[in-house]
Amino acid sequence: MEHNLAVGLDIGTTKIVAMIGRKNEYDKVEILGIGKSKSLGVHRGVVNNITQTIQSIQQAVQEAEVSAEMKIEGVTVGIAGQHIRSLQHSDYITRPNSEHVIDEEDIDRLINQVHKLVMLPGEEIIHVLPQEYKVDGQAEIKEPIGMYGGRLEANFHVVVGQVSSIRNIGRCVQSAGLNLEGITLEPLASANAVLSQEEKEAGVALIDIGGGTTDLAIFRDGIIRHTAVIPFGGNVITEDIKEGCSIIEKQAELLKIKFGSAWPGENKDNEIVSIPGLRGREPKEITLKNLSKIIHARVVEIIEQVYVEIKNYGHEEQKKKLIAGIVLTGGGSQLKHLKQLVEYITGMDTRIGYPNEHLAGDSDGDITSPLYATAVGLVLDGLMRQERKKLEQKEAFNIENEEETPSEEVAEKPIKERRSFLDKLTERVKDFLDNAE
Repeated sequence: MEHNLAVGLDIGTTKIVAMIGRKNEYDKVEILGIGKSKSLGVHRGVVNNITQTIQSIQQAVQEAEVSAEMKIEGVTVGIAGQHIRSLQHSDYITRPNSEHVIDEEDIDRLINQVHKLVMLPGEEIIHVLPQEYKVDGQAEIKEPIGMYGGRLEANFHVVVGQVSSIRNIGRCVQSAGLNLEGITLEPLASANAVLSQEEKEAGVALIDIGGGTTDLAIFRDGIIRHTAVIPFGGNVITEDIKEGCSIIEKQAELLKIKFGSAWPGENKDNEIVSIPGLRGREPKEITLKNLSKIIHARVVEIIEQVYVEIKNYGHEEQKKKLIAGIVLTGGGSQLKHLKQLVEYITGMDTRIGYPNEHLAGDSDGDITSPLYATAVGLVLDGLMRQERKKLEQKEAFNIENEEETPSEEVAEKPIKERRSFLDKLTERVKDFLDNAE
């Protein structure tokens, strides 16, 4: 596989998407191929049938290979699912020598200390995201490297997940004959694909409504502040329609996509859809008003749970206000009148997020659908990872030849260090799988 190519693999509850992309000369991402398959063996974002998941992955990958006319070797995978939770934590270190400026190693030491936090059995820290630092009691420092101080403290956003679920995903990827190049948190991947830098600065909540789960990522001042995974998504809406109208799942899904609306007032009483009966039975007649009442009830429940998380972050405090409001993405965001309902419940500005933030201008309309936000985000993540590797190799080469200037070293290093926790996790999952074989 070429160097400047990356493959994102989005293992969702309803679909698995493999997407191949590369950077063009304008630093935008071109999507070369895409494959998708029905996801069997994943429930609420967690793998519960290894064999079926492997088959679904292979099918999606083959389709992407055919459409791009190339072989896929390594992939960047997203993790989400109901086992992900997050917490806030503060920690500090006392530096042995306050005559020296704070450097990379001090921050690493502080972060490694957070990694030692005691978790519930089977849980592990996936992500440690520094929020802001304090040096000798001086607060609100974004970048402490290069400052003097004896005591360095920081607030962290810590994301925790179940190790077994992450290893299962790694196992599926490897058994499908692919290399695991990277693991990323799905809400972060979707955010990369649909949010602009201005929104992340102003304060924004990204709500990614998938089939099995709804992911939330909150940004403010350009930093991720809060993440949450709510174990409901588009599937429970389909399930409700199926039960409420006594029809089969396939019909319920079609009804939702074609005629569904999150706002019952929009439908007149006399609008009726006729659904063919099973095996010679009479067709069923369903009023669109009833259909949207069923959808409305469940969507309100999902949005209210997300809004509780937004309030937990502290959106109601003046300092933490999310000025850019809410961005909805994922397949579930295509439901008619959903934007209006979200604005009505939360009172926050809302828009639908299309993953075209970093895509080349001539991208196919299908790819820029909210359905593919996570897959596009994973491709972006894979490309970033490759760029970082090149930087590191270049640095290593420079060090060997002793040609580098100190100022360059300081400029490029933070990029490397900030992102390496998930790389460590990827390495650990790989080691575990290699030893377990």
